[in-house]
Amino acid sequence: MKLKDIAPDDIPIIDAHHHLWDLSAGRYPWLQDEYHEAFFLGDYRSICRDFLPDDYLATVRAQPVIGTVHVEAERARDEQIAETRWLHEVHELYGFPGAVVAHAWFDRPDTEEILAGHAAYPLVRGIRSKPVTSSRPGESVRGLRGTMQDPAWLEGFSLLARFGFSWDLRVPPWYLAEAADVARMFPGTPIALNHTGFPWDRSAEGLAQWRRGMEQLARQPNVFVKLSEFGLKDAPWNADDNRQIVLDAVSIFGVERCMFASNFPVAGLRVSYDVLIDSMKKMLEPLGRDALEKVFYRNALQFYRVVI
Repeated sequence: MKLKDIAPDDIPIIDAHHHLWDLSAGRYPWLQDEYHEAFFLGDYRSICRDFLPDDYLATVRAQPVIGTVHVEAERARDEQIAETRWLHEVHELYGFPGAVVAHAWFDRPDTEEILAGHAAYPLVRGIRSKPVTSSRPGESVRGLRGTMQDPAWLEGFSLLARFGFSWDLRVPPWYLAEAADVARMFPGTPIALNHTGFPWDRSAEGLAQWRRGMEQLARQPNVFVKLSEFGLKDAPWNADDNRQIVLDAVSIFGVERCMFASNFPVAGLRVSYDVLIDSMKKMLEPLGRDALEKVFYRNALQFYRVVI
């Protein structure tokens, strides 16, 4: 990557989750067509514009980022392979991303074909495919097409092992226990939980439910967690409030299975990149340098086999 030199005492960073998009080169319905009033961070109109490699480099210029993982950015689902192709062109020009998490539906007739299409590109390491979930706790969609109990979805999921792909898991916190069941069924498939399991409900009861789900997931040794996206819809980003979330996640999964991830530019709706990095380093410093190195780059390097 075209970044500043790293000082001897710096902790190198691999950003295990970020996005890029060029709205003139591809179609991103959520940014261009279908504004979502219920978006989990509230008003996101400010990011409904290009976020290109140079924008990312400008965002991280003060930090010792040595590599990145690009996670699919909900590009139009008839452009899944096109997104992967474009990201490889970006890598050729800029030296990043060093790993790609692409998209494929698991319950469609063309699942295997799409996975094979992604596998033709050398930087693809995994797939993010969001299962069908309910919009609120207590509301059930169990057994519907595309849910984590759907036989067709599970059959498609089973193909990940054939291609050597991991799964990026993104579900609301009330689905963490069900996701643990999937992880148990497929112990050979590495899984990366996105966004710290979305601890949205910061009440004592809500955090207790989140911890129970995280603990169930952590019992499956193939599951890692990305320490990312602590933003809330109706509150400013607060390091003091988020510290316990980070420390609880690390305590539950252990430093060997935690990865720093920014979720930029989306997380930029609530926090700057520099504040995010500086805050997380302060949160984790008491654990020692070895723990910092694992969280900020070693674990992601191993999990995603990031090209640097």
